[in-house]
Amino acid sequence: MSLSIDQVRAKVASQKTLLPALYGNVDFDTTPERFTWDPALAVVRDRQPMGVEVTQEDLDRVHAYTMLGDVVADAYASLIPQFGFRRLIDLLTRACDQGIAAVPDAPPELVAFIAAMEATPDWVDMDLVREGARLDLNATAHLAPFAVRGAFIATFLNKYSALPMALTGTLSNDSAARRVNETATFFATTVLPGALERHGAGFKAAAMVRLMHSMVRFNALRSGRWDVGVYGVPIPQVDQMPAGLIPIFLMSFDIIGKGRRRFTREERARVELARYRCFLLGLPEDLLADTPEGVVRAMTARNSTLRQGFDDATCGALIRATMAAYLPPDRSPANRLHDRIERRFAKVFFLKHFMKGDRAAAARMGVEVTPADRLVFGAVALGVVTEMAAFRAARHAPGLRELSEAVLVRRVRRLLARYGHAEYVTDAARYRPAHAAA
Repeated sequence: MSLSIDQVRAKVASQKTLLPALYGNVDFDTTPERFTWDPALAVVRDRQPMGVEVTQEDLDRVHAYTMLGDVVADAYASLIPQFGFRRLIDLLTRACDQGIAAVPDAPPELVAFIAAMEATPDWVDMDLVREGARLDLNATAHLAPFAVRGAFIATFLNKYSALPMALTGTLSNDSAARRVNETATFFATTVLPGALERHGAGFKAAAMVRLMHSMVRFNALRSGRWDVGVYGVPIPQVDQMPAGLIPIFLMSFDIIGKGRRRFTREERARVELARYRCFLLGLPEDLLADTPEGVVRAMTARNSTLRQGFDDATCGALIRATMAAYLPPDRSPANRLHDRIERRFAKVFFLKHFMKGDRAAAARMGVEVTPADRLVFGAVALGVVTEMAAFRAARHAPGLRELSEAVLVRRVRRLLARYGHAEYVTDAARYRPAHAAA
């Protein structure tokens, strides 16, 4: 059940009482500069897309969640001075793999963290989640290896939401490559069979991502250089919506444009997979709608209240570092060729899906799209679409479904080996002053 606005505000305010060492100096009654009530100043200026009415309650909810971190994970990350971040990761890894009972003298904060992730809410349909994971194997195996960089740089278009990534040292090519591969690893892991079950690899990956976000909050807020009045809480819940829901939002937008207001069974399964992944990452039900209109309303409310702001020292540097990053595990001839092809595809993918085809605007951000890039994109897209169509057909062919899924699982596992081991950690020693980054 969704919380009322007053309940959400009380939950936000409770951070000061529950975690005074971290949030004691934060004024939760303030509206940070990043949030704007004026659509003319926002990232998205149309609050009524295609006849979908974004209500005042939607806007109020986003306003409240702009100041919410992650109480249980933040409490665990706050043990860094006592345990060190490597020790916290080791304890969390053991708790995910073997259960909290396998951690002698487990800190109460870890017990609460694991319990929160284990408490699958009634609104999650795990059968649909599993079906959604099977359906997403196809896109993960064939499209994701080419699209992940382009989707990743789309998260750097706004200085208010991109600053935490700048603070974690992602401005260097090596760290940018690691972050891209970690992101790809998380989403690829979660579609494997059994990965999102309690002791699955996806459950553990979500816990690691969640802890990483809390480590960023802890180090940023404790640095004394993070300006809450400008940026609000680092990585608030509303900034995790795009990463978890962008494919669902684009699908919902398209569905509404076609005059439909309901998901098909397969679409609903994809939505449920995304919602459960977001739940494991700490997002509340309030932000995880289960209808096309609800998804579009929630995301539009977020984007139409996030103040515009592209800062080259933050956003431009992050985009350039990510575009320059070499993602493959080695420099064999095959991997160097894949890098050149993937990089060209990523630029056009970013242009088409996140810049509305505005080449001049993309170029100003550091993404220059050439005719050669478009040619490569077209060729790769044709191959990807053809292969995905073949596997979709196999899924519905008698006797081929299990075989095709087995092939897709093997391909995703090979991708995970290519992405490498995900660390999901941040180094506080590499943090930059907030005023310098923005």
